[in-house]
Amino acid sequence: MPSTAKRLFEARPEAIGEARSFATEALTDWGLPDLAGDVRLCVSELATNALLHGTAPGHCFLVRLDADGEVVRLEVHGSRRRRPEVRQAAGTEASGRGLVLVNALADDWGVQERSPFGKIVWSRFKAPGRATA
Repeated sequence: MPSTAKRLFEARPEAIGEARSFATEALTDWGLPDLAGDVRLCVSELATNALLHGTAPGHCFLVRLDADGEVVRLEVHGSRRRRPEVRQAAGTEASGRGLVLVNALADDWGVQERSPFGKIVWSRFKAPGRATA
């Protein structure tokens, strides 16, 4: 049976840790603790991007998780349409590796427009022992 969990977070630095905890709790409740590490790291990266680049002042960002037994889909909704770009950070840079990590950890990821405004950055993870079609 499909499961969904979603939560709005205020655009403030503390929300990143709260979003990680939210994801861990949902996956544990759904019996998918083996995915928690990878999903938690991707939540952290995508929520940080939403906070820094994807959320207009005074707006929140939404974290949504869906599980259907075969795949877990993570979505982070922001209020700005500017699409994130994967870049290779120099060894001395303190940031710029988020989407590289998401690309390495997730089975797939992408960006889609959100109506009436904003975008959704999503990633998919195969449930342990399952294959996707």
